[in-house]
Amino acid sequence: MNVLITGGAGFLGQKLARALLARGTLSGVDGSQQAIDQLVLVDVVQANDFGDPRVRVVTGDITDPALMHSLIDAGATSVFHLAAVVSGQAEADFDLGMRINLDASRLLLEACRAAGHKPRVVFTSSVAVYGGKLPDVVRDDTALNPQSSYGAQKAIAELLLNDFSRKGFVDGRVLRLPTISVRPGKPNKAASSFASGIIREPLNGEDAVCPVSPALRLWLLSPRRAIAALIAGHELSGDALGTSRTINLPGLSVSVADMVAALEKVGGPEAVARIRFAPDPAVERIVQSWPGAWDDSRARALGLEGDADFESVIRAHVEDELS
Repeated sequence: MNVLITGGAGFLGQKLARALLARGTLSGVDGSQQAIDQLVLVDVVQANDFGDPRVRVVTGDITDPALMHSLIDAGATSVFHLAAVVSGQAEADFDLGMRINLDASRLLLEACRAAGHKPRVVFTSSVAVYGGKLPDVVRDDTALNPQSSYGAQKAIAELLLNDFSRKGFVDGRVLRLPTISVRPGKPNKAASSFASGIIREPLNGEDAVCPVSPALRLWLLSPRRAIAALIAGHELSGDALGTSRTINLPGLSVSVADMVAALEKVGGPEAVARIRFAPDPAVERIVQSWPGAWDDSRARALGLEGDADFESVIRAHVEDELS
């Protein structure tokens, strides 16, 4: 079988690629386990092929119809659509966000439809699809009310994938990711970038600025659990999902103050001393519109799991990225 990962050079794309290569198989169109013969990583920058002959790296623009139709042919059994412009950048550059987060998503689905064999498509969405005055318990089927361009683009793409699944063009599933922490690497333009920066930078001996209040609550998931959820979500049968292909993934509801307390347990008071609070109204406006928790009972009933606590998230980051 052939597997495609868009955003294959990104940190989640690269981690997912490693995990799939180690696993070696995925469920095929008929539900049976099949060997991964080729793993295609497409991105605007060159991805790492890990020296594995099963990996094919493609550098290109996923809004190019010719490219997408060439990548999603009759041999493409599974697609993990991870490519996206992050929240802060999509808010600052409306046209770019629409082109990558929405236009490319529809183009991908149309290429799957044209291929004609109902490939399995995993689409990553976000807490940003919610917003406004939220109920005490946010559910998978809570009305979407995004308060950012990024959230609106993700919400529209969710609806498209559900409809393409209803029509039988794809076997889709939308996995709404909590904010991922702790991300390795450098800060990016996501409004939630601080959720990794206030842990990552102090552990690297660097100063970090937190643009939100210590009382702000976030719904978080570690990279380890995110990758496990992407694969487990792919493996779910269409019958188990039914008519709703959208799942709120399990996560942790923690305040920024909770995160700092967990950092102190792992990195000591000297790590915490490297954090400076400097409120940024633009960031707070976006992040405060997201739910600080949601009902993940459906995801857990389907076998998906979150993290035990935020201290374990930090220790996993140390083990995976700093050891």
